[in-house]
Amino acid sequence: MTPVHFAFSSAFILGLTGLVFHRSHLLSALLCLEGMMLSLFVALSVWTLQFNTTNFSASPMLLLAFSACEASAGLALLVATARTHGTDRLQSLNLLQC
Repeated sequence: MTPVHFAFSSAFILGLTGLVFHRSHLLSALLCLEGMMLSLFVALSVWTLQFNTTNFSASPMLLLAFSACEASAGLALLVATARTHGTDRLQSLNLLQC
Protein backbone atom coordinates (compact mmCIF):
# COMPACT_ATOMS: atom_id res chain seq x y z
CA MET A 1 0.00 0.00 0.00
CA THR A 2 1.49 3.31 -1.07
CA PRO A 3 1.49 6.30 1.29
CA VAL A 4 -1.10 8.07 -0.87
CA HIS A 5 -3.48 5.11 -0.66
CA PHE A 6 -2.88 4.88 3.07
CA ALA A 7 -3.60 8.60 3.50
CA PHE A 8 -7.01 8.63 1.84
CA SER A 9 -7.94 5.24 3.29
CA SER A 10 -7.17 6.47 6.79
CA ALA A 11 -9.05 9.73 6.12
CA PHE A 12 -12.11 7.73 5.09
CA ILE A 13 -11.83 5.46 8.14
CA LEU A 14 -11.41 8.46 10.45
CA GLY A 15 -14.52 10.08 8.98
CA LEU A 16 -16.45 6.85 9.37
CA THR A 17 -15.41 6.38 12.99
CA GLY A 18 -16.23 10.00 13.72
CA LEU A 19 -19.68 9.45 12.24
CA VAL A 20 -20.23 6.29 14.27
CA PHE A 21 -18.88 7.41 17.65
CA HIS A 22 -19.49 11.19 17.79
CA ARG A 23 -23.08 11.59 16.69
CA SER A 24 -24.14 14.08 19.33
CA HIS A 25 -24.64 17.04 17.00
CA LEU A 26 -25.97 17.17 13.46
CA LEU A 27 -23.16 19.49 12.40
CA SER A 28 -20.46 17.01 13.45
CA ALA A 29 -22.23 14.22 11.54
CA LEU A 30 -22.38 16.42 8.44
CA LEU A 31 -18.69 17.28 8.73
CA CYS A 32 -17.78 13.60 9.01
CA LEU A 33 -19.84 12.83 5.91
CA GLU A 34 -18.14 15.66 4.05
CA GLY A 35 -14.71 14.35 5.03
CA MET A 36 -15.65 10.91 3.78
CA MET A 37 -16.85 12.33 0.47
CA LEU A 38 -13.66 14.36 0.02
CA SER A 39 -11.49 11.32 0.69
CA LEU A 40 -13.50 9.39 -1.91
CA PHE A 41 -12.97 12.29 -4.33
CA VAL A 42 -9.21 12.15 -3.78
CA ALA A 43 -9.21 8.37 -4.16
CA LEU A 44 -11.15 8.56 -7.43
CA SER A 45 -8.90 11.32 -8.74
CA VAL A 46 -5.74 9.38 -7.90
CA TRP A 47 -7.24 6.27 -9.48
CA THR A 48 -7.93 8.04 -12.78
CA LEU A 49 -4.48 9.65 -12.79
CA GLN A 50 -2.78 6.38 -11.94
CA PHE A 51 -4.34 4.46 -14.82
CA ASN A 52 -3.92 7.38 -17.25
CA THR A 53 -7.37 6.95 -18.72
CA THR A 54 -9.71 9.62 -19.96
CA ASN A 55 -12.76 7.36 -19.77
CA PHE A 56 -13.24 7.95 -16.05
CA SER A 57 -12.05 11.55 -15.89
CA ALA A 58 -15.56 12.91 -15.39
CA SER A 59 -16.37 10.67 -12.42
CA PRO A 60 -14.42 12.68 -9.78
CA MET A 61 -16.16 15.87 -10.88
CA LEU A 62 -19.53 14.12 -10.76
CA LEU A 63 -18.78 12.90 -7.24
CA LEU A 64 -17.74 16.41 -6.22
CA ALA A 65 -21.00 17.82 -7.61
CA PHE A 66 -23.03 15.26 -5.66
CA SER A 67 -20.98 16.07 -2.57
CA ALA A 68 -21.80 19.77 -2.93
CA CYS A 69 -25.50 18.95 -3.29
CA GLU A 70 -25.33 16.73 -0.21
CA ALA A 71 -23.63 19.47 1.77
CA SER A 72 -26.20 22.09 0.79
CA ALA A 73 -29.10 19.76 1.65
CA GLY A 74 -27.47 18.93 4.97
CA LEU A 75 -26.99 22.58 5.85
CA ALA A 76 -30.59 23.33 4.91
CA LEU A 77 -31.71 20.53 7.25
CA LEU A 78 -29.42 21.88 9.96
CA VAL A 79 -30.94 25.37 9.69
CA ALA A 80 -34.47 23.96 9.64
CA THR A 81 -33.92 21.82 12.74
CA ALA A 82 -32.17 24.64 14.57
CA ARG A 83 -35.14 26.92 13.89
CA THR A 84 -37.85 24.44 14.85
CA HIS A 85 -36.18 22.61 17.75
CA GLY A 86 -33.74 25.27 18.93
CA THR A 87 -30.74 22.91 18.89
CA ASP A 88 -28.85 20.59 16.58
CA ARG A 89 -28.43 17.78 19.10
CA LEU A 90 -29.52 14.50 17.56
CA GLN A 91 -30.89 13.16 20.86
CA SER A 92 -33.51 15.91 20.96
CA LEU A 93 -34.89 15.03 17.53
CA ASN A 94 -37.82 12.63 17.47
CA LEU A 95 -38.68 11.07 14.12
CA LEU A 96 -42.17 10.06 15.27
CA GLN A 97 -43.17 13.65 16.03
CA CYS A 98 -44.20 16.06 13.27
